Amino acid sequence: MQKKNKKQPPRVFLDSNVVISGLVFPRWPYEIIKYGEAQEIKIVLCSLIIKEVQTRIAVTFPSCLDRFHRFITTSSYEIAAIPSKNKLTRYPNLVRDKKDIPIALSAIKAKVDYLVSNDKDLTVQDQTTKQLREYLQPLQPGTFLKEVMGWTSEELESIRYRTWQDLE
Repeated sequence: MQKKNKKQPPRVFLDSNVVISGLVFPRWPYEIIKYGEAQEIKIVLCSLIIKEVQTRIAVTFPSCLDRFHRFITTSSYEIAAIPSKNKLTRYPNLVRDKKDIPIALSAIKAKVDYLVSNDKDLTVQDQTTKQLREYLQPLQPGTFLKEVMGWTSEELESIRYRTWQDLE
């Protein structure tokens, strides 16, 4: 008897701004996190992202710290390796903001299908991300939901300004 080849969910590296937004506001990034929780996508993070999210939430959105801890302890995300300092110096033009190079290289090394970010330094479609786009597809959250998860423009627009009270 032959096993059915079950299609693997896309592996999606989330930038810290997407995780923060998804934990603080119930909008597009929140829906991406929910896809991860439902195992319809495989969320990939690195320790730099986790640390940045924890720090930013603690300082800027302390009321969301419980939500962060729940996400970290109950989600089945994959941890991607951090690139070595030597590797960082070999890709000085990977993206236009040098502080994003470790994140981009971590996503590349993990061989993810998508890098989802609200950071234009990673998602803009121009020469500054040409080298990055040779390795993976960086997308903004709304574009990811539309192009990968099949959302319509109407569905996206319906939650653009959604609040937690709207979900109650």
